[in-house]
Amino acid sequence: MPAKSRVLWIALAASLILPEIVRAQERPIVIRATTLIDGKGGVMRNVSVVVEGTRITRIDANAQAPTYDLKGLTVMPGWIDTHVHMDAHFDPNGKSHSLASAKDETPQQTMLYAVENAYNVLMAGFTTAQSVGAPLDRDLRNAIARGTIPGPRLLTSLRPVDETTGTPEQIRAFVRKVVTEGADLIKVFATKSIREGGGPTLTQAQVDAACGEARSLGKRAIVHAQGPEGARAAVLAGCTSVEHGYRLTDEVLDLMAQHGTYYDPHFGLLLHNYIENKEKFLGVGNFNEQGFEYMEKGIPIGIDTFKRALTRKIKMVFGTDVGAGGLGRNFEEFIYRVRDGGQPPMEAIISATSRAAESIRMQDKIGMLAPGMEADIIALDGNPLDNITAFRRVVFVMKAGKVYKNIASGSTTRD
Repeated sequence: MPAKSRVLWIALAASLILPEIVRAQERPIVIRATTLIDGKGGVMRNVSVVVEGTRITRIDANAQAPTYDLKGLTVMPGWIDTHVHMDAHFDPNGKSHSLASAKDETPQQTMLYAVENAYNVLMAGFTTAQSVGAPLDRDLRNAIARGTIPGPRLLTSLRPVDETTGTPEQIRAFVRKVVTEGADLIKVFATKSIREGGGPTLTQAQVDAACGEARSLGKRAIVHAQGPEGARAAVLAGCTSVEHGYRLTDEVLDLMAQHGTYYDPHFGLLLHNYIENKEKFLGVGNFNEQGFEYMEKGIPIGIDTFKRALTRKIKMVFGTDVGAGGLGRNFEEFIYRVRDGGQPPMEAIISATSRAAESIRMQDKIGMLAPGMEADIIALDGNPLDNITAFRRVVFVMKAGKVYKNIASGSTTRD
C-alpha cells in the first residue's frame, strides 16, 4: 500500500475508534445498592446510584447492568470529619511528633507522614476532612485537589488564633494574613487544653475580633472551648462552631441552640486514643501525669454534656480531633457516640454527612446522595442502623466519581 494511502487509512480508522473510546469513557457508572442511606435520614432499598463524571445524575430502581454490584451492603455518602490534625504522627522513636523533636525530622518526612494519614483517612470512608491546622496542610490540600495523591477533600485553617496572637486589632490583622495565605477557615483557641484545666484564655473582645474578621472575609471560625466561658464568648461573637465543650452548662447549651451554633464534641476517640497510647504521648508538651488525669476525668463529663446537648436539638456535627494513633480510625467516634453517648445511629450518620456539609458550607455539593451532588459514595459490610460495628467495615470508597477502594467480598464489578 502506498504511504499516502496508509496514512489515510490510519486516519480513517482513528476517526472511527476514537469516538468509541470517548463514548466508553463517558458511560455512566451504575452502583447497585441493597440498602441506601441518603445522608438526610432517608433509607431506600434495592436502588442504583448513577454517576456521570464527578456527580450523581439519578437514583434509579430500574437501572440495568451495574458497574459495581454492592449486593448485601449499605451505601451512604462519604463521611466528613470536621476536625482532624492531618500532620500528627508518631516519630520513629515511638513518641508523638512535636516541635521539640522536629530537629530529628526533615519537612519532607513530615509531609510524607501527612500523605500517609490522608490516604488512611480516605480508606476509612472519610471523603472530606477539615484539618485545623498546620501550615503544611495547604500544600497537602492542593496536591489532593490536583489528584496527585489520594486523600479526602481537605480544608485547613493553617495556623490558629490563640492568647499569643495579641490585641483585637492584631487578631484581625492575623486573620487577614492567614486568609491571604490560603486558609479556608479560622481556628480560635478561646480556652486552655483539657490537660491544663480548660480555663479561658481570650476575652470576649478578642473572640469578637477573630470571628468578626473571619465573617467579613467570608470565612467560618471554629472555636476550641473546653469550658462554658469560651463557648459563651464564641456564641455571642457569632462564631460557626464550638469544639470540644466538655464542661458546657445548660445555660450555654441553650444559648447555642438559640443561636444555631454548631457543636463538635470529641469525648470519644480523642481521649481514648490518648489514654491507649499514653507512653507515646507522655512527656511531650503538656502530656504529663496530671494532664492524663484531667483527660480520664473528662470522659464521663464529656458524655454527660453530650447527652444534655442531644436533648436540646443542638446542631451536632462529626469531628474527632484525632491525630497520631487515631487517623484512619476516625469511624470509632461513631461507636462512642452511639454506645456511650446514646445518639441514635441515623443521627450520628447525619452529623457526619449532610449536617457536617452544611457546617462547612458545602451542602450543595457533598453530604447527601441525590442528583447533582458530588459522587462521594461509600459502602459498609453490614448495616450500622442494626449493628454499630458496621461503621468499622468500610469496603468501598468513591470520591468525586473515582473509586479508591473496593474490597466488598460479595460485590461484583463490571469492567
